[in-house]
Amino acid sequence: MTGPEEQEGMTGVTDWETPLRLMPPMAESDTSADWGRMRESWGKEFPSDYKQFIEAYGAGSIENYLVVLAPEAKEERLATEGDGMVHETANAEAAWARGEERSPELAAATPELIAWGADASSDILCWDASGDDPDTWPVLVRNRDDNLWSRYDCGMVEFLSRMLRADFDECPLGGLSLWGKQPATFLNEREEKRLLRQGLDPWTGEPDPYAGMFGD
Repeated sequence: MTGPEEQEGMTGVTDWETPLRLMPPMAESDTSADWGRMRESWGKEFPSDYKQFIEAYGAGSIENYLVVLAPEAKEERLATEGDGMVHETANAEAAWARGEERSPELAAATPELIAWGADASSDILCWDASGDDPDTWPVLVRNRDDNLWSRYDCGMVEFLSRMLRADFDECPLGGLSLWGKQPATFLNEREEKRLLRQGLDPWTGEPDPYAGMFGD
């Protein structure tokens, strides 16, 4: 599953023109991150493209389908609670431990999983954080429909860009909401709530008489 563009992503070089064109930010980021605390909590640095994504977009949802998880230190939440990075990482670790089907390149793998995304199809998107350089961590996807793990040799921003361009052999996720979607809409939590308070459906922009009821 490695192609020329994926190899570029694994060098740590991130093409920011592509995601900004395919998914223009709708608002300033509303997500702050203490990367020093993240490093101490998880025992490693996080990928530079993820840091830049959080700075440019924040944590939030793409097309009301895929959630890019906020940076979360392990001690901020028990792994059995909530639906954030710690919780989804625990879910991914449990799914891997069950011995679910794996694509051939993962047959002998022993990844160190950290979740960075989850979607409405119950897929989990992770890094294999076992490498020393976080900018070379591949993306591992647990497709819930197939109970199948697959590896994509690119960073998370390149993975998202290739999803929006439909630039894999087949869609890695259980749903097609992002597959070839150009342009795509990303909303962080603050912007989604702002639109709701205005009585708008955040994902269509159309008036919604019930929207204001759920804006806080």
